[in-house]
Amino acid sequence: MSAAGWSLKSLPDMSEQQFLLWQQLLETRTGIFVTEQRKSYLQSSLMQRMRELEYDDYQVFYDHIVNSPMGKIEWLKLVDRLTVQETRFFRDPAAFKYVAQYIKDRQAKFDKKNPLDIWSVGCSSGEEVYSLAMLSQEVLKPFNKTKFCMVTGTDISVPVLNKARQGIYSQRRIDLLSEHYKENYFSTLDAGQSEIVAGIKYNTCFAQVNILQLDEVAKSLRDIIYCQNVLIYFRRWRRQEILNHLVERLSPGGLLLIGMGEMVDWHHPELESVKGHQVTAFIKRAGHKNH
Repeated sequence: MSAAGWSLKSLPDMSEQQFLLWQQLLETRTGIFVTEQRKSYLQSSLMQRMRELEYDDYQVFYDHIVNSPMGKIEWLKLVDRLTVQETRFFRDPAAFKYVAQYIKDRQAKFDKKNPLDIWSVGCSSGEEVYSLAMLSQEVLKPFNKTKFCMVTGTDISVPVLNKARQGIYSQRRIDLLSEHYKENYFSTLDAGQSEIVAGIKYNTCFAQVNILQLDEVAKSLRDIIYCQNVLIYFRRWRRQEILNHLVERLSPGGLLLIGMGEMVDWHHPELESVKGHQVTAFIKRAGHKNH
């Protein structure tokens, strides 16, 4: 059959046994738990890749991923499709407003030896990282401290990290930004694209991190850890495990910000919850130091 024929070929629905196998593989390797309600999403993602490779059996494709010499490379491509989530600049206005106030209130402590250190967990294609970097510039500019800031973005997907490093976005991606941000932080390219300016890129970096392996991430202390729209894909016990690792990497007085409703009724002895700002955020108690 021709490649075009394969691309149009109808594949059977995934059986319950096949779904459980793929569900377990994804959770074991990435921590992401695909619920029964998201079975169709998993199936459609697998179908797309199977058609490209001319597979018509979920079990055979599974065996290829798990057992063949090329399985590891194919797995990385598949993870990219299964884990990349929708993102945009300044996605949660209330959260960014709170971050801005937090930075402004503490700007006196940031200098060359002690720069503002922000970590964006699950940064996808970089919009969140650059939003945090632009916001930091705006807040620190009146104090002549725009150089004293670094935003690190981490994600499991190598392709989206490569896209993030490029910092090139379609006009559609930046249309909702104010004219001030467009004029000051983007340069226009051909073909309706815009690129983040070098001054902002200079204050950012990106690294591949599997959120299941946070214990292997250096325990350098961050002033702000921004972890929105990430925890929702994990079981509750795994969310607690992830958050505990993040708390260990938060400086005393540091800010941990997660998505609304991602961890209801969660408490940590080293954290104090933020009240009344339409955010789910915590401040690390100043008296606590990491062991």
